[in-house]
Amino acid sequence: MTVLVAYNESPQGEAAMRAAVNEAVRRRQELAVLVLTPQADRKVPAALAHLLDAIPPTVTMAPITFRAEQADVADAIVDRAEAVSAQLVVIGSRKHSTVGTFLVGSTTQQVLLDSPAPVLVVKASYA
Repeated sequence: MTVLVAYNESPQGEAAMRAAVNEAVRRRQELAVLVLTPQADRKVPAALAHLLDAIPPTVTMAPITFRAEQADVADAIVDRAEAVSAQLVVIGSRKHSTVGTFLVGSTTQQVLLDSPAPVLVVKASYA
């Protein structure tokens, strides 16, 4: 069983990573990381490496994967969730304008609708 986190280098991505680690610990499940920002060299971004260093040793890590540049973000998240048989998908969400507070972003909405597992959406202020 796996907790999948969709990570990008942003306050939302960091919040999603922290929430996913907490869920993996709580559920005693493997943690899988999908880096959303395409990396030609498939090198782990420094900000993510720093977060990975803080993961408790009790958490088993799946190999880190990277979204292909041509892949739609939501499709990449859903495809990875299916590939790892995710029990939970964790994604970050930006603050929206007053009008947007009643709507979620299109990527978030697509993941919520298409994900094979429950989705936890966190804001950047997640502690």
